[in-house]
Amino acid sequence: MTERKPPGVPFESWVDKQIRDAERRGEFDQLPGAGKPLPPGTDTSYDELWWIKAKMAREGLSVLPPALALRKEAEDALAAAYAASSERIVRKIITDVNVKLREMMFKPPPGPPLGMKPYDVEAVVREWRERRADAEAPGGARDEGSHAQ
Repeated sequence: MTERKPPGVPFESWVDKQIRDAERRGEFDQLPGAGKPLPPGTDTSYDELWWIKAKMAREGLSVLPPALALRKEAEDALAAAYAASSERIVRKIITDVNVKLREMMFKPPPGPPLGMKPYDVEAVVREWRERRADAEAPGGARDEGSHAQ
């Protein structure tokens, strides 16, 4: 630790001198991260929840409002249905997510509106059949369409 700030010397000048003296002595050499950019999310303002946010980022977790979480779940369910191995599985996936979509439509949660309707199971099954036929035939994949009713 350094000596106390002498009276009458501006604090900033005294701190700058302390830093310059430490640099000359090599006290900042070989510090971890030297010469590397600051990690993402480094902020100068104090946040009481910094450690929670850092842990969530490390573990790849996020907290979305219920409507946005369900929107993501519905989009993932549709993709899973298109990749399913049987029509029975397609119907199960879409029926299950439709139950959640209808529930949220009639009992809106706090946060942004859902902005989605339940999927048309028959339309998804038709699309699934067409995609399987296209994948089995020589050629390319089809674009995903909207299948809300």
